[in-house]
Amino acid sequence: MLRIEPFYETEYGVAYLGDAKEILADESLKNSVDLIMTSPPFALRRKKEYGNVEAGEYVAWFLEFARVFHRILKQKGSLVIHIGGSWDRGQPTRSLYHYELLIELCRMPGYKFYLAQEFFWYNPSKLPTPAEWVTVRRERVKDAVDCIWWLCKEPHPKASNRKVLQPYSESMEQLLKNGYKTKVRPSGHQISAKFSKRNNGAIPPNLIQIANTESNSRYLRACRQSGIRPHPARYPAGLPEFFIKMLTDEGDLVVDPFAGSNVTGEVCEHLKRRWVAVDVVEEYLEGSKFRFDEFCIGDWVERSGQRSFFLREETEKYQ
Repeated sequence: MLRIEPFYETEYGVAYLGDAKEILADESLKNSVDLIMTSPPFALRRKKEYGNVEAGEYVAWFLEFARVFHRILKQKGSLVIHIGGSWDRGQPTRSLYHYELLIELCRMPGYKFYLAQEFFWYNPSKLPTPAEWVTVRRERVKDAVDCIWWLCKEPHPKASNRKVLQPYSESMEQLLKNGYKTKVRPSGHQISAKFSKRNNGAIPPNLIQIANTESNSRYLRACRQSGIRPHPARYPAGLPEFFIKMLTDEGDLVVDPFAGSNVTGEVCEHLKRRWVAVDVVEEYLEGSKFRFDEFCIGDWVERSGQRSFFLREETEKYQ
């Protein structure tokens, strides 16, 4: 797809090693992307190995990428950013950096995004942090919700909640079975007879509950066996899956500019979406290959005692 050499590729996607600002600036990507689904490094108080930026510098840092994102998205494309909150240094108060970023993204001259909807990912398995304020002084409760900004280039992006309907609750099943008498609720809302119509499922809320408890997946096992450090901040596959289903169709193009272990690419491969993944850390991309054992164009081969991935044409050299 792009003029630079891929790090690896599969049936539906391509991974690149390098700075997303430079790689995604390729002219061939202009107005071609249906969805950018990503989880960039957060502005956390402690420096992480994947290179997070301080809160005071974060907005300016991210806006450089955002201009490229705006350029490559189709007019009806979407930008979905999973971004966790942070605490102010030395005190139990919250940083506003992710809200400041959202506001700036919706005000950029010439590159304006609209906020389609804010989502919240509730992870019930999160640890009670920061420990100083939650488990030691007991001044705060544990922070178990991350923000997800769904942004778009125009007010009516490509989207359908019919693709992410959920099973009806037991109470709703009873209501559908027994019928519902139309009436005005105490709030003043008029509930019509249409409320008791059985559709294909319930419309989901903007609160997504997924426990992030991965501990022995194929990806982690393969990383351990190969001596590769797994990416330390992976979101669960259910998170990108929700937005990829709702905002794209088979064959559409999805980009993750901060791919890490490339969960987004793996989900796209299963859902038959084309994908482009970019990351600046070679070891993370090397480990991400393990996600595609069953899909990859190339094969795993033994060379110098090491199990390595090569594209099919390269593999033939080592038979």
